[in-house]
Amino acid sequence: MQPQEIEPLFTRNDGSYLCARWGRPLVPIVFGVEDETLSVIKGAFEAVCSLAGAKMAETDPELGANVMVFFFRDWAELLEVPDLGRLIEDLEPLVAKLQAADANQYRAFRFDQQGAIKAAFVFLRVDEALAAQPAEELALAQVVQVMLLWSERAFAERSALGVLEDGRVVLRPEIGALLRAAYDPVMPAQASDASHALRLSARIGVKG
Repeated sequence: MQPQEIEPLFTRNDGSYLCARWGRPLVPIVFGVEDETLSVIKGAFEAVCSLAGAKMAETDPELGANVMVFFFRDWAELLEVPDLGRLIEDLEPLVAKLQAADANQYRAFRFDQQGAIKAAFVFLRVDEALAAQPAEELALAQVVQVMLLWSERAFAERSALGVLEDGRVVLRPEIGALLRAAYDPVMPAQASDASHALRLSARIGVKG
C-alpha cells in the first residue's frame, strides 16, 4: 500500500491524523449471543491477532476483560446494562444520538498513558442488515475494526473484507499487511502525524 492509500484510513473527520494499536493483550467478552456465535467471534479474534502479531490473554489485570462486545435489538437496552454508564461517558445522550441516526453499530476506545488502546467497547444493534450477514463475516469485520483506531469512514466505501473465488470471505491482503506493519515493534503505539503513513508503507514493503 502506498502512503496516499494509508493516510485516509487514519484521518479523522476533522482532518487530523491518528492511529493507535493495542498496548496489551486483548481479552474479549461477548454479550447477547448464543454459544455457537460466541465461538465464531473468539475464532475471529484469534485469527486476526495471530495475523497482526498481537497477543490475547485469559484476563486483563486491570480490567478483567478489555474488549466488550454487545449484541442487542434496541439501543435503549444499553441503558439497562448495570454499570455501563460508568464505562461509557454520557451514555444517555449517546444512545439518543444513535437512535436518531438509526445506527446499527458504535465503537468506543480507551487509551493508556502512552496512547495505546487499553479497552474497546463494541455495540451492535442487530437490524436487518446485520442479521443478514453470516456470523463469520460479521465477526471478522468487527474484530478488524477494534485492532487499530481507524478513521470514522475507513471502511465506509470499501469493506476490509474480500471474497475468494470459492465464496469464502477473508481479510483483504493489503489490510492484513497494514495490520502487521502497525504492530511491528519498531512502530509507535500511537501516532498523530501523517508521516506515520509513510512508515507503515515502508514496513509493508520490507515485509513483502
